[in-house]
Amino acid sequence: MSFLGIAGKTFLVFGVANKKSVAFHIGRGLEAEGATVVYSVRSEARRSELASKLGELHVCDVEEEGAVARLAAALAGRPLAGIVHSLAFASYEDGFRPFHETKRAQFLQSMQVSCHSLIEIASAFSGHLEDGASVVTISISTTSMAAENYGYMAPVKAALDSSVVFLAKSFGARNVRFNAVSAGLLKTSASAGIPGYVESYLFAEQATLRHRALSTEEVANTALFLLSPRASGINAQRVVVDAGMGVNYFDRALVAKATRP
Repeated sequence: MSFLGIAGKTFLVFGVANKKSVAFHIGRGLEAEGATVVYSVRSEARRSELASKLGELHVCDVEEEGAVARLAAALAGRPLAGIVHSLAFASYEDGFRPFHETKRAQFLQSMQVSCHSLIEIASAFSGHLEDGASVVTISISTTSMAAENYGYMAPVKAALDSSVVFLAKSFGARNVRFNAVSAGLLKTSASAGIPGYVESYLFAEQATLRHRALSTEEVANTALFLLSPRASGINAQRVVVDAGMGVNYFDRALVAKATRP
């Protein structure tokens, strides 16, 4: 018997873009534990790209009004033991800009895809969630550090973290949990579009206590635990997964590199 106790359960996973995605690794991990996974992707083009790699695939563009409700209707009658929300978007088409020059349209688009979509999904799938179900979103390790190249995405993720708490309260009486996996820097296709990300990633790797980068699989494994009944006592939390980066900015080697010619 699996330690996680999720064999035979059904989970809905939002946000697979390719094999590097956190959502992809979570889905594969769920399947390895004997669970059934239903995947939701952004477009028909993405469904075609992933059709040979994943099982049941649906299209749901959370930017489109009514798309989440239509997916919920399509999955009517199918109880869910959990939902994975691994959705985030920010436009960097203008390159790096000072934070105070953030455009309204870009900020609101990011807020819809990265934050409000979780609220919308929770509402639409409220009737699908079993007693003891778990909803997990993917956040970032800290939203209080002003990483200039990450820009307005950090305030949006802060809103996502707050939404987790309020959703946990809304669903508390139904014994449905909401948590965030707050991940450090990862090597994904999405992160590649952030200006200056490679340099930040390499710094983060040296800042971890082990001096080795965080892996996507490590983030996915944390999500698997939170989705399982084994994590039944964890609710309304941010679980930071950063290999110790957040406590190690004054590492002797890093200080030496910054202060010695």
